[in-house]
Amino acid sequence: MTAYLLRRIGTSIIVLIGISIFIFLLLHAIYPTPARDVLGLRANNVQVAAWNKENGFDDPVIVQYLRYMRGLLHGNLGYSYSENQSVNSLFAERVARSAYLSGISLLLAIVIALPLGIFQAVKRNTLGDNIATSLAFILYSMPVFFLGIILIQVFAISFPIFNFEASQSTNVFVVIGDWHSMFLPVLTLTLLTIANFSRYMRSSSIDVLAQDYIKVARAKGLPERLVRSRHLVRNASLPMITLIGLFLPALLAGNLIIETLFNFQGLGLLFYNSLGKADYPVLLAYTLIGAVFVVIGNLAADFALTVADPRIRLA
Repeated sequence: MTAYLLRRIGTSIIVLIGISIFIFLLLHAIYPTPARDVLGLRANNVQVAAWNKENGFDDPVIVQYLRYMRGLLHGNLGYSYSENQSVNSLFAERVARSAYLSGISLLLAIVIALPLGIFQAVKRNTLGDNIATSLAFILYSMPVFFLGIILIQVFAISFPIFNFEASQSTNVFVVIGDWHSMFLPVLTLTLLTIANFSRYMRSSSIDVLAQDYIKVARAKGLPERLVRSRHLVRNASLPMITLIGLFLPALLAGNLIIETLFNFQGLGLLFYNSLGKADYPVLLAYTLIGAVFVVIGNLAADFALTVADPRIRLA
């Protein structure tokens, strides 16, 4: 298993390097220098050229990339000239709030979707299964922003139970305790995640229930409760490990839309505002973080599968 994990880590590092090269070259082609943003539109070409030379933006693109990667290896994500602040400090101010939004939504979705999927498989084609399946398909096909707008209209405007805007506090502990403001953002992301997870869990559970070892366990007289807890749950959950790992970057994208919709001061809203200001150091750092999430999610899923399924370790 150690050799397998080392190979996966090596492959992940190569993938990250390739992604970083592609993203850096793409953004450099669009935005080769921030000189105009720093010096202003009235700066002449001589002033722009002098600023580029002083800050290294007149170097070949490969030199600029290597300089950026050297800084990245030392934990330096670059400098936002629009905000006049380092990208590290911008991210540090917001990462805890975004992590809370993603983390609590993912946790609630797992706790609800896994037993829901098993229930649907056990009660296949019953009224309860048909209702849950219909709701899952509706939520699965619904855009994130549209679901959020509906929830705001119903629970914040028509029936003013919750706040239409997320918590504006910069303290993550205050944000966690402010359920009046955070309920709708968390609910929006959780419902969409449940719709994804429950469909996969239902399909996986149906496949497991059709396996021979389930029939043998029942033939031996094992109570149905033990058949489900000992044989169904663990085997049906194995595909979910991979799905949860692959869903990490999807949560990052979901945060982008939900934070913008509910005006939540997280990384997603920072990325959206940076798009409007052409703040490419922030865009580059955020995109690279998304790539890291994809690689880490795959790597974590592979590692978790080797722990959960002995057949993979033996292979």
